[in-house]
Amino acid sequence: MHRVFRKLHLVILVLIIMIVLAACSSTSPAECSGETSSPADIPSGEGSSNEAQPVRSAVDFDHELDSYVPQKDHYNFYFTYKTVHPWWDAVALGMEEAQRQFLDKGITVTYEYMAPEGASADDQTKRLLQAEHKDYDVIGVDVADEAVISPVIDGMVESGTKVMTFSSSDASGDCKRIAYVGNTHNYEDGADLTEALCEKLEYKGKVAILVGSKGAPCHEDRARGARDTIAKYKDMEIVATEYDMDSVDLAYELTLKILKDNPDLDGIICCNMSNPVGAARAIKETGSNAVIVGMDHDQEALRYLDEGMIYCLGVQDCYSIGFDTLQVAVKIADGNLPGELFPEKTDEITTIIYQKDAALMLELLYGDI
Repeated sequence: MHRVFRKLHLVILVLIIMIVLAACSSTSPAECSGETSSPADIPSGEGSSNEAQPVRSAVDFDHELDSYVPQKDHYNFYFTYKTVHPWWDAVALGMEEAQRQFLDKGITVTYEYMAPEGASADDQTKRLLQAEHKDYDVIGVDVADEAVISPVIDGMVESGTKVMTFSSSDASGDCKRIAYVGNTHNYEDGADLTEALCEKLEYKGKVAILVGSKGAPCHEDRARGARDTIAKYKDMEIVATEYDMDSVDLAYELTLKILKDNPDLDGIICCNMSNPVGAARAIKETGSNAVIVGMDHDQEALRYLDEGMIYCLGVQDCYSIGFDTLQVAVKIADGNLPGELFPEKTDEITTIIYQKDAALMLELLYGDI
């Protein structure tokens, strides 16, 4: 049943994106990109194109395949990621658009896109080793645990399998994976969000960190960026660090526990897409004044941002990650290595948005007006 609702969620998001793209096609490119817009082009609450710019640049739906000519007319890929979650559904939308554009050129791209219900390095290892023995041109993985998965990837590459990493988490620096497409600045994202929190709190107070999945490079790097930023300010203190394993419910329960132990808590730093939602539910329920900063574009989180319950969110461009992943996978399948055709690391952006940006982001991503 969960898979059915997940597919329905994807269909709804596709329809919304098609509506947005159709609207863009009737305007000039500058209007669509947000580079220049009149106040009439911006939803209520947005006073100028400068105010709308963070949202317009945060998620880029306007992609076209580059001039590379694939060497085959059919490719078959396998992609696995940390856990079933709307964040990776958004990545899938970008993949589907690249797949459609390849098909328009007479090239069929098929792929498996699978993950467990809960993040697990052991589960990911089994999936990778099973996929290794099937007929896939390229295997892609969003690394669940750097220490566990990197050696697995090395063994696969040594046996002749073409492996790339994608999404939010790369393998270790010495891993033999061919290329990575995704967020290359998770540490900086954690530091930037925490700096925004520190400024909001006037550089004093008690804060907690909700990390996410143990060993997940993106979550651990953001938490490290948060800790290093807090350490710069003598009047700030981290009173709790908890792992919610990418679960909204667990993040909610952990936040309640943190608030019980620290009723004077001033802020919460959330390192994935699930925990801002769980934290905000707990903050709302308890009436705490703790300030929340966190990651990404969950619809409920954006509504809390709009209400002022969340102070800011770092939104990753999932759509671009998916589109670029599929395009790089085709080039890797043809035997190309990083260089002129694609870099070793394709960097995708993160944009920090605030309460003033929430309504436009909700409309753009969810048709929520």
